[in-house]
Amino acid sequence: MSFLRAVGTWKYTREIQCKHPFIRQLSAAVHYRRLSTSTRTRVNSCPPLRDTRFTPRLFSRPIQVEKVEDSVALKVHGEPLSFGSFWLRDNCQCSNCIHPDTRQRIGDTFSIPTDVSPEIKEYVHDEVKIRWSDGHQSTYSMEWLDLHRARLGKDEKTPLSLRPFQSHTPGNESYPTVEFGQVMKHNEALLEWLENIHKWGFCFVDNVPVGPDATQSLLERISFIRHTHYGGFWDFTADLTYKDTAYTTDFLGAHTDNTYFTDPARLQLFHLLSHTDGHGGESLLVDGFKAAQVMMEENPEHCVVLAEHSQPTHSSGNEDVCIQPNTEFPVFNTTKSGHLYQIRWNNYDRAAKTNWSVADQKAWYAAAGHWSEVIRRPDMEIWTQLKPGSALIFDNWRMLHGRSDFIGKRRMCGGYINNDDFLSRYRLLKFGRNQVLNHIGSSTAKENSPNMFF
Repeated sequence: MSFLRAVGTWKYTREIQCKHPFIRQLSAAVHYRRLSTSTRTRVNSCPPLRDTRFTPRLFSRPIQVEKVEDSVALKVHGEPLSFGSFWLRDNCQCSNCIHPDTRQRIGDTFSIPTDVSPEIKEYVHDEVKIRWSDGHQSTYSMEWLDLHRARLGKDEKTPLSLRPFQSHTPGNESYPTVEFGQVMKHNEALLEWLENIHKWGFCFVDNVPVGPDATQSLLERISFIRHTHYGGFWDFTADLTYKDTAYTTDFLGAHTDNTYFTDPARLQLFHLLSHTDGHGGESLLVDGFKAAQVMMEENPEHCVVLAEHSQPTHSSGNEDVCIQPNTEFPVFNTTKSGHLYQIRWNNYDRAAKTNWSVADQKAWYAAAGHWSEVIRRPDMEIWTQLKPGSALIFDNWRMLHGRSDFIGKRRMCGGYINNDDFLSRYRLLKFGRNQVLNHIGSSTAKENSPNMFF
């Protein structure tokens, strides 16, 4: 009887083999302890049975072709797969769409017709050639298509709200400004500088000595300068030393920097030291919080989509660099309570996303297209011409920046400051060390709390 019970224990153990490994081990151990010593010996001597009910197939992938409108059916290594039409066209890998040196997007995603579709598909060796309805021709390798097949996942929707802020009116040339000498001498002026950045999203510093040393000292008045693959403090011209669109003379649309970092820099400062033998290069600022506010009023669901769906990003221009964050991030990043605290928008550095359905693709492109249209509106764009002696600093988690194209030689200097270092300096100056220390870990939403809105 004891042996039969042992066999029952053995069968029971086999029956639960598809459960979590810890549960399997725990259940077997409980039954095993009930057996006598002699019965345990007989159980241990039994050969293992072959369980025909559970035969794992290593490296197999089920074929599931999604029948969705606006999709392209392709055979990849003999396997039928489905790709979103707009997504596939947007991720064309030709040199007219992806810069061959910087590996950044150079095509305008939102100039592609939303109803774009393939007219001709041709399989040539290990490639698929597609002629699109907008006249563009694309070539995709089988390897690329296989790597970028849809891998579906689902995230929870995130609500969106905004902290109190003020936004500058485009056309008004009375900008938030502080004076270099005062900032360097007095903490009260330094606090005013940081208050302007937090309140308006940007601030000018006038009467900066025209040179890199004084500009570097200005930045270090806040904190140490963040080092990246671009170096620490920059002093550069448009010579493509670093393979990035910023190091060209081309037009640069509104974007945030460092979307490819897990922790993007919070503050960014530019000081134009000289511009000779040419013209152009006006600087562009767009208040991302204001743009998000407009989107909330016009289509709240689009805001939810941009907070819900993350996007892959990278920086891969130079041979020794291929930077990617440790996870994908959405355009709108919010706290658990739904407060928007960071915008990550850089269509130049966006990579090809795989873990979403065609329906999700359509929702994201619609929302991103709305966002792209909002930030390009004239009443959203703050255009200004930088000049020697006047440094511009802005909140890279809120303000999008860009510039017009230019000719001639420009020499620019500047650098990044980390989020935590900026907020540390701001908190301590605004509230004092004791109050900051007393509020560590507190999320009390009061005006006198150092953690308010941070």
